[in-house]
Amino acid sequence: MKLSISHTTTYTYDAPVQYGLQKMRLTPVSDRHQTVLNWNLAIEGGTSELTCIDQYQNHCTLVQIDSGATRVSLTASGEVETHSSDGILGKIYGSAPLWHFKQTTDRTKAGSGIAELSRMISTSTGDLGELHALSNTILEAVPYRNGATTVTTTAEEALHLAGGVCQDHAQIFIAAVRHAEIPARYVSGYLMMDDRIDQDASHAWAEVHIDGLGWVAFDVSNGISPDERYVRLATGRDSIDAAPVTGLQLGQARETMDVSLQIQQ
Repeated sequence: MKLSISHTTTYTYDAPVQYGLQKMRLTPVSDRHQTVLNWNLAIEGGTSELTCIDQYQNHCTLVQIDSGATRVSLTASGEVETHSSDGILGKIYGSAPLWHFKQTTDRTKAGSGIAELSRMISTSTGDLGELHALSNTILEAVPYRNGATTVTTTAEEALHLAGGVCQDHAQIFIAAVRHAEIPARYVSGYLMMDDRIDQDASHAWAEVHIDGLGWVAFDVSNGISPDERYVRLATGRDSIDAAPVTGLQLGQARETMDVSLQIQQ
């Protein structure tokens, strides 16, 4: 399936920015599931300073915001051909060892609620049936609900709020799997919706390392393993590691963000 994607993130500031940096993880890479046919990053209000591949094999671009800018626009666009519908990325490894993905983070720390969910997992090697059952249980306990959480909400907090979005679902799932001593990681990317082209956000899901299979993906929000409609952007231990854009700025300017995303076949 060939997917056409255009993703613009615009930051507006209420005062000129003295100094700022944005780290973009907005360039997909070719792998077993996808082939990047063409891709472009357009930057307004800033300058690309360098590109690199990080420890998670993410393609990163560091952007310096123009001094005095009050608006920065980052647009990623291109075409990606997807190939696989089984959700299995396989035994593909980078420089980060598997034990690294067993480590907890502030956003994926297991409290009592997640520890209880983790009891659904009986084997430390990973079982597809148990993991799909865990995914279904999380979605029942935390229905998809915009506005219930923020980008800084932890997995345990989202579970107690009983509502959340794809970021929360992925991090709850990851936290429960890691509590069972199984490697798990966060994935950011795109999902082509069947009923719309315009979207207001990118998507997120989880991958678990299962003995014999390698990395296997689970989209808790939709109750499935990713298929040809999905494009992977970045991975990491949590939503911070794999965020499409992160950054910092100096000065007192307050920031607002607007996202425009179109995905179509």
